[in-house]
Amino acid sequence: MLTIKDLSVKFPSRFGDFTAIEDVDMSIKPGEIHGLVGESGAGKSTVGAAVIGLLQAPGYVAHGTLTLGDTDLRSLTPVQAHKVRGDRISMIFQDPQTSLNPLMTIEDQLIETIQAHSDVSESAARKRAVDLLEEIGIKNAAQRIKAYPHQFSGGMRQRVVIALAISTDPELIIADEPTTALDVAVQSQVLDLIQRLAKERQIAFMLITHDIGVIAQVADRVTVMRKGRVMESGDTAQVLGAPEHPYTKALMDAVPPLDRKLDRFRVPDTDGALPTQGDVAENWLLEGDQHERTGLSLENLTVQFLGPRTSFFHKPPPHVALDNVTLKIKPGSIMGLVGESGSGKSTLAKAITGLVSPNSGTMMLGDTELPFGKSRNRHHPSRQLVQMVFQDPYSSLNSRHRIGDILAEPLWFYGFVKDAKEREKLAASMLSLVGMQPDAITKFPHQFSGGQRQRIAVARALLARPRFLICDEPTSALDVSIQAEILNLLKDLQSKFGLTILFISHNLAVVRQMADETAVLRNGKIEEVGETHTVYTAPKAEYTKTLLELTPVMPSSWES
Repeated sequence: MLTIKDLSVKFPSRFGDFTAIEDVDMSIKPGEIHGLVGESGAGKSTVGAAVIGLLQAPGYVAHGTLTLGDTDLRSLTPVQAHKVRGDRISMIFQDPQTSLNPLMTIEDQLIETIQAHSDVSESAARKRAVDLLEEIGIKNAAQRIKAYPHQFSGGMRQRVVIALAISTDPELIIADEPTTALDVAVQSQVLDLIQRLAKERQIAFMLITHDIGVIAQVADRVTVMRKGRVMESGDTAQVLGAPEHPYTKALMDAVPPLDRKLDRFRVPDTDGALPTQGDVAENWLLEGDQHERTGLSLENLTVQFLGPRTSFFHKPPPHVALDNVTLKIKPGSIMGLVGESGSGKSTLAKAITGLVSPNSGTMMLGDTELPFGKSRNRHHPSRQLVQMVFQDPYSSLNSRHRIGDILAEPLWFYGFVKDAKEREKLAASMLSLVGMQPDAITKFPHQFSGGQRQRIAVARALLARPRFLICDEPTSALDVSIQAEILNLLKDLQSKFGLTILFISHNLAVVRQMADETAVLRNGKIEEVGETHTVYTAPKAEYTKTLLELTPVMPSSWES
């Protein structure tokens, strides 16, 4: 179906040509799911963009061949390439929210796509659109097709994107991180759909992902890339079960297992140890430890949001995001919080930090009661003692400020360090403590990778001298090797400074490695809470059992 030989892609700049991928060989058969894995910047998405003809300017294919069936993709004119793109090759992007037009109904978007590639009437296109939604598993498709994208959940939006991709009966679909933002339940549904389409329609899939568990579950073959080159390629069981290249072995070592807890992860090119240049920051943090290890208690916490008002006279019933949640996090421990999208995990974090005001209940940080929402003023002690590391390191840092200014802000705001030069010195030392070069203080956030930005976010949180740290999906956007580095870092910092951490994630394997205790949240209610090993090996709630069964894992016969 698709053959790639000696493919190289370059991006010209004033400093010379940057080679994004070099001498890549790859082939995909009809009905085959071919996984493409590797760390951020490996060139995975560039391969997909080159195949479908969506390389960002001024990038260009320097040499190599791209063949779809008997068609030489590189010899096509722009008009011919446009026809192939959609008719024979489709693409599923990572974020369905930005892939769909928010101002058009699902019906209009499907009809527009079908008519653009087929000579059919509007009524025939509408019937085909409804049939597609039914095929991908959306119930009451004839009614739901009238909805707008924002009226669908994340998983349903991704199903609509898949419907758009298959609406033209393509031979090849390039799926670029199609399940990254989805919880395990929705992810399982999307992966089942991809497998069914490959089998029933004989569509070839190029599945680009950093989730090794997903590749192990659905891919027939896999190609491992690093720094633009292919490290290893072959049958999935062979490459992942008996890797030959050292980099592939390192990737496999970095995959968090679901059935046991590791002390540390092994990561490529580093042993994950904390650097020693952060002595100044470490001593400063320990000197400020006038507080004992602090736990958190939530009693009957309820959060409600008003629904959309359909008319002036109609008051909609409230949406209950958290329903009488009671939870106790022991001082100096890590509590894992898992659950599907919409279960209330992030709402719970926002309530603790004061970003959302609960309707009832109590929150105690040690012996101090936390005020609700806006009643917690900027100078309340909890503003300093409770800090948060957000999911997206790209948007959580101010892009207009240098790293030194970002890190110095909590030192200035809380009055810890008066002298500007001392603040700069402490910020540089903190960067060393989290595994970065001190000279990073002179740079801007866009000059760093996702993993480096997440380290900076951790450093900023620590400079407030917190006793309670909330990590809201801190590794979901990171590849497996960078994820391992961040998890090692958080483990080391928690152990060294006695932090109490609430670790929120939809990745159950990651929570297994991090948490002392785990709470399972569903529809705003706690389904189960207990010691992590017990919750994972002998779950009491049926919902917990379902989540564990749906989590992609490496087959036990492949594990070393």
